[in-house]
Amino acid sequence: MFEQLAQVWQHLPGNIDPVLLSLGPVQIRYYGLMYVISFLVVYFLAIKKAKATKAFTATLVEDYFFWIILGIVIGARIGYILFYDFAHLITNPLAVFIPFDFSNGIRFTGISGLSFHGGVIGFIITTAIYCRKKHVSFFGFNDFLVPLIPLGYMFGRIGNFLNHELYGRVTDAPWGMYFPTAPTYALRHPSQLYEAFFEGLVLFWLLSWLSKKESPAGVVASWYLIGYGVVRFFIEYFRQPDEHIGLLFLSLSMGQILCVAMVVVGGALWQIRLKRG
Repeated sequence: MFEQLAQVWQHLPGNIDPVLLSLGPVQIRYYGLMYVISFLVVYFLAIKKAKATKAFTATLVEDYFFWIILGIVIGARIGYILFYDFAHLITNPLAVFIPFDFSNGIRFTGISGLSFHGGVIGFIITTAIYCRKKHVSFFGFNDFLVPLIPLGYMFGRIGNFLNHELYGRVTDAPWGMYFPTAPTYALRHPSQLYEAFFEGLVLFWLLSWLSKKESPAGVVASWYLIGYGVVRFFIEYFRQPDEHIGLLFLSLSMGQILCVAMVVVGGALWQIRLKRG
């Protein structure tokens, strides 16, 4: 019985079709759908929180989400190109933001190749502009939002899993999985699920708990930067490095190097906000 369940689990990715629906040449993939769900989850949680806490008006939050979706997607896409695939920008700059593949008819692919760290930069810039325009506290608004973000991020990583991408390194652990897009037929860590759980669900619970404590504006946001950076840094040891980049300085992946920078920025912000608070 256990062996049968293990076989089903290990071959689960190969039995999942990444394409949810095909309408002629147009394909709708789980990957894109899960990212839509992630934004909707954070949106409705933010509206509910605004109404409950009265910290910000629901109208302010509703208007904000139109701009933040654009900011995150643009930042995540530019971040991926700059951090992971700069050569693609030089050779085919028009394809950076085109969500279609024209190699075999017309196929909707969504904006593939997104960098979380680029999305964070896009989030910060867009939020700063919006808060300045609306005359609200930048750090206070960030503290209001960031505890909700990990829960939405969880769905994004599930989308990566359903799309057979960002799989883990080879392992002999019984919970490993066979990914059909991997270069070798071997059990691999389902690192997308590790990230969905620890960077998503666990971080959501932790930040929700910490945000209930009295602290100067900006401290909760700093906890998010530190918490995500630390968790992602260690999970990267189970995740397959990008083939075209590999391991870099001190045998660290690009994701780990960016996470170190994230922790440093979060730690500096934490100290600054505590002193000013």
